[in-house]
Amino acid sequence: MQDFLLFALVGLLAQAVDGALGMAYGVISSTVLLSFGVPPAMASATVHAAEVFTTAASAGSHAWHRNVNWKLFAPLALGGCVGGALGAFVLTSIDGAVLKPWITGYLALMGCVILWRALRGPAPRLFPVKFSSPLGFFGGLFDAIGGGGWGPTVTTAMLGAGGDPRTSIGTANTAEFFVTTTISATFLATLLTGHWKDAGGIADHATAVAGLVAGGLVSAPLAGLMVKLAPQRILTGAVGILVACLAAYQAARLAGWI
Repeated sequence: MQDFLLFALVGLLAQAVDGALGMAYGVISSTVLLSFGVPPAMASATVHAAEVFTTAASAGSHAWHRNVNWKLFAPLALGGCVGGALGAFVLTSIDGAVLKPWITGYLALMGCVILWRALRGPAPRLFPVKFSSPLGFFGGLFDAIGGGGWGPTVTTAMLGAGGDPRTSIGTANTAEFFVTTTISATFLATLLTGHWKDAGGIADHATAVAGLVAGGLVSAPLAGLMVKLAPQRILTGAVGILVACLAAYQAARLAGWI
């Protein structure tokens, strides 16, 4: 019961941040699981199983509050599903740690760009539709391999390009439901076909999944409202600070300082 309540609290706080800023649920949840000694592939599968439910609620909230740019949504989601499926398959085959330094560098760069745009106060502009599918592909790929990377990759790119925070976060979060479902289905397929040979004991993490789902579902429905009401520059600045902190944390872990 204590483990369930712990993961419920993690899910509640992580989804509150993710719903408002468009990222961090997967990163926070995966970090907690890894600290408990859960293998990377298992941690990613556990987080994505929980996200199927939380992203559904978050997507519904953003759609209800009209935070979604539907022109960007379809190619973004399609690219994300392809990249996510590939990433899940790769993660069950090789060690994804080789990509972490590159992802950390990307986060650091985009965090600085977003903070600069928040201070400058640029006029919002539409993220190019022709780039949304490739962006979704890499977002889904990093999300599956890292156990959480859709928001840091996709949302930061949209905001870094000068996109409106409300629609950037809402569109990315809504597309994430389809990406997460695809990744979870791929993990399940690799397990059932015997490709994922180190997945023994996956049922032992059912408590973590249940807790993450329960906590996330409490705050997920508020995602659309929080993004709708938050001032643009404050929202952009908050995302930039969060991304910079995530980059600093990942760099410290890679250096062995924590």
